[in-house]
Amino acid sequence: MTQWTEKYIPDAWIIAVMLTLVTLLLAWIWGSPPGKPWWGLDGLYHVIIAWGNGFWILLTFAMQMTLIMLLGYILAVSPPVAKFMDWLSRKPNPEKPWQSILLMGLWSNITGWINWGLSISSSAMFMTYIARHQPKVDFRLLVATAYLGLGTTWHSGLSGSAPLLVATPNNFLIQTGVLKEVIPITRTILSPFNLILVSVIIILTALVMAAMTPRPERAYKMTPEILERLKRWEPPQRPQIMTTAEKLSWWPGWNIIIFLMGLTWLVDNFAKKGFAGLTLDVVNFIFLMLGIIFHYRPVSFLKAAAEGARFVWGIIIQFPFYAGIFGMINYTSLAQTLTNFFIAISTPQTYLLIVYWYSGILNYLVPSGGSKWVIESPYILKAGFTHGISDASIVMAYAWGDMATDMIQPFWAIPLLGVSGLEFREIMGYLMVLFIIYSVVLTIAMLIMPINL
Repeated sequence: MTQWTEKYIPDAWIIAVMLTLVTLLLAWIWGSPPGKPWWGLDGLYHVIIAWGNGFWILLTFAMQMTLIMLLGYILAVSPPVAKFMDWLSRKPNPEKPWQSILLMGLWSNITGWINWGLSISSSAMFMTYIARHQPKVDFRLLVATAYLGLGTTWHSGLSGSAPLLVATPNNFLIQTGVLKEVIPITRTILSPFNLILVSVIIILTALVMAAMTPRPERAYKMTPEILERLKRWEPPQRPQIMTTAEKLSWWPGWNIIIFLMGLTWLVDNFAKKGFAGLTLDVVNFIFLMLGIIFHYRPVSFLKAAAEGARFVWGIIIQFPFYAGIFGMINYTSLAQTLTNFFIAISTPQTYLLIVYWYSGILNYLVPSGGSKWVIESPYILKAGFTHGISDASIVMAYAWGDMATDMIQPFWAIPLLGVSGLEFREIMGYLMVLFIIYSVVLTIAMLIMPINL
């Protein structure tokens, strides 16, 4: 699968263009204006206009996704987090490598549930600390385990694109009439069913990875070459003599003032709204404030922001094209055609399972939970409503399905692979074993998930 993916799956933007053309054809055939033959130019013109009308509808959402990635990186490389990772990585027994793998799995899973951008960046960083302090750990297994959060927990957590989007007032689904009102996270992320399932997955997947620890003679040991390439982020060095401008850049008072202002607003927000006050914007606000105060000095914060910005260009350039796909689906009759298809192949008892696997398969081609939600949401929500399934249950089935194939898709592993120097095929075996076990557990979970979360 790794060889097939590397050989045939193109760049993510190329996939977005290919999906645009496929959707254009489908909307031309099944979404032409009433009374017009599908093969006529009127139908094609109608679909292209729908594409353009939707092209910029996701600017807010695209910025929110960009900030999740950027702010997660800023926080992951901050000095307090770095010191904590260094301290924690020394705790496992060096003679028992499975303890290090278990710790890495718990770290990746928990940070993934907190914020997927934080998980990507901090897991790559934490991996370097464990590698230096735990020389007997199998390096390939360590890198594979650092990838867990992106494949098992992130979309069910506090930065999950779909659950937080539908909790945001006046989101694009409300604007286009797909939803009538926001869905608070108390019905999705913080629902008892989701919290129990997350707890099971966090523990189970970390234990599975620890159980795959090879015998000492078969371990892929650390070498001086590996340790040399495990570079860690270094904060800027303060110059001995500074100009006035440099003194202003190094003065921590700016960060402290902004953090106190942000803390005041957050206390007021949650005092008035409780957990319902947690939206995508609020999550990003929290991480921005933490990044500012953890870096303490403006010059450190800005250096981290500049370096983190290198990783977000793909989100920025792809989202308008996914918005265009949304336009062709939602502003033509294609949405109703797809809705009817999902109604026909499912029952109220099987619908959530079908959404889970459909989302997982599509995720292998479109490894982006936010942009893919834009494509799927118009018709999977409407089809679910016809079966009497609540919007919150559909959102969570999508969220778990969206993660289903992340662990065997190399797209989000690029930061880890860049730091480790490994190729994805070198960790694929471990991830495939986990994928099989994970899929069985989640398939059962989708069959017993309440349809009225």
